Amino acid sequence: MTSTAPRGTCPGLSAPMLTGDGLLARFTPSDRIALGSFVAFCTAARRHGNGTVEITARGSLQVRGLTSASAARFAAEIAALEIAAIEGVPVIADPLPDGGGRLHLDALAADVRLRAIGTREAPRFYVAVGGTAASAMPLGSIAVDMAVTAVLRVLHVITARGPTTRAVDILEAEGINAFCSVLDGNVETRPRPPPRPAADPIGRHPLRDGFFALGIALPFGHAHADALARLAQAAAAFGVGSLRPAPDRALLLVGVREESAAPLTAAAEQLAFIVHTHDPRRRIVACPGKPACGSGLIAARALAADLARQLSAQGEAVHISGCSKGCAHPTTAALTVVGTERGCGIVRHGSAGATPNYHVEPAKLIREIVRIIETGAAVHA
Repeated sequence: MTSTAPRGTCPGLSAPMLTGDGLLARFTPSDRIALGSFVAFCTAARRHGNGTVEITARGSLQVRGLTSASAARFAAEIAALEIAAIEGVPVIADPLPDGGGRLHLDALAADVRLRAIGTREAPRFYVAVGGTAASAMPLGSIAVDMAVTAVLRVLHVITARGPTTRAVDILEAEGINAFCSVLDGNVETRPRPPPRPAADPIGRHPLRDGFFALGIALPFGHAHADALARLAQAAAAFGVGSLRPAPDRALLLVGVREESAAPLTAAAEQLAFIVHTHDPRRRIVACPGKPACGSGLIAARALAADLARQLSAQGEAVHISGCSKGCAHPTTAALTVVGTERGCGIVRHGSAGATPNYHVEPAKLIREIVRIIETGAAVHA
């Protein structure tokens, strides 16, 4: 491991990352995965790792607990499955391109954003840089056949400023002309596309072929490989052909018949997956924490599970971070709990990197969070 890494580097199959529970490998499918291949993926995760499989906020698969010896065997088995995957700089697309845009990516921050606009007969891409759909700086629209060239030119501007520079840094330092100038007048000025309702992967999503995609979520982004394999096997028994990981730590079962949706949802619920939009576990974002992460100072996921049992379905979000890096949720949250050497730091309307207002012992954390949420109490110094 080195202190710096090239842009786009992530803990991939060929270069897993050392964590508290062994090596972690990330795998980003670029398309749907046949259910048989996914079961084989889960079997390999259990055989070569500790059985923990995660889906990240951006829809990548992660396998934990690999060793220096088993990581290579795991990579070889996954390569043999020939699952289409993204390598290098992550390119994230709508996980249901035939679903009418319901699962858009507006909430995800990115250096470069493309949104399809126009009509079926005259489609165009709207281009923006540096943020979410709401915060990114708009550049205008381009013809579809210009998309690859435009994105590469924008990326060249970013990489030319150094390996750690992001689009937002350039906008702050140089302004929007740093990007407009490289597009050679191929951008057509148009108003920013209107905002869309928030995308929610949970539940049924009608597809153009008359079938559905059924979205479920992994509690706090993780599940055991055996449970995921059983879910895939149950889906296959209902005639489903494929699945796909999706942003917001979700999994989409694709090709579900109307009459199969309810029993398949029940099967997923029996396996402890999140199947309802208002499940209290969705109010909490938690990283693995201690001991799975070498940087973790508190058992974030264990605390999250205990807290979820005390919360109602509605209310403000809670972020529980094992340390100040805040990997699971880098931005602010209404209430953040961060692991420190002094215990659980409490941060109101801030991020894990903020200075805690005060600290509580892990054993008293759940009671304190419930007090804050139920009373609306301001944190005290």
